[in-house]
Amino acid sequence: MGRVSDAKERLMKAVSELIWTGSYGRTTIDQICEKAGVKKGSFYYFFDSKADLAEAALETAWEEFRPKLDAAFSAATEPLDRFRKYCEMAYQEQVELKARYGHVLGCPLCSLGTEVSTQEEGLQKKVKEIMNQARKYLETAVRDAHAAGQIRAPDPAAKSRTIYAYHEGLLTQARIQNDVGVLEDMLRGTLDILGVQESALARA
Repeated sequence: MGRVSDAKERLMKAVSELIWTGSYGRTTIDQICEKAGVKKGSFYYFFDSKADLAEAALETAWEEFRPKLDAAFSAATEPLDRFRKYCEMAYQEQVELKARYGHVLGCPLCSLGTEVSTQEEGLQKKVKEIMNQARKYLETAVRDAHAAGQIRAPDPAAKSRTIYAYHEGLLTQARIQNDVGVLEDMLRGTLDILGVQESALARA
């Protein structure tokens, strides 16, 4: 089975990279095994199918990414400044991805979700679950900003859905255009949705 101790992790890392840089449909189990350096028999030791592997990889990637969101949206940070930190983090991540892969990759959840939503129910549910968890960070920041009198947003869930959709749209456009510059206005647009001026960050 090769290096059993980390074969499962290498399979999850391989499928994540292949899907994000390419597509779910075009990625084969053989390609995943080759990239991971794992024999096909070992694949089926850990996973029943490509969809099963992809779902596990999504959950693992999300748990690895959450500490970054925890830091950006820390309760110790002023609410409006949390949005600045998140937008800067999203921009920098795409800059690094383009340098590594030669292409802006956008959001892996959105890329995968739009491709498999009508085909793989399990994956669709997992993508939706993680997206909802990610949006909750925005919702908490909106609620806190409203409570602090920095914005007017009596329905933080609705406002966060709008902001999240805006962010996902920008990330998708950046991927389509292969232009990280699309993300440079993410913070300004977010503040517009919140109804505040960028100068308010200095007072936050």
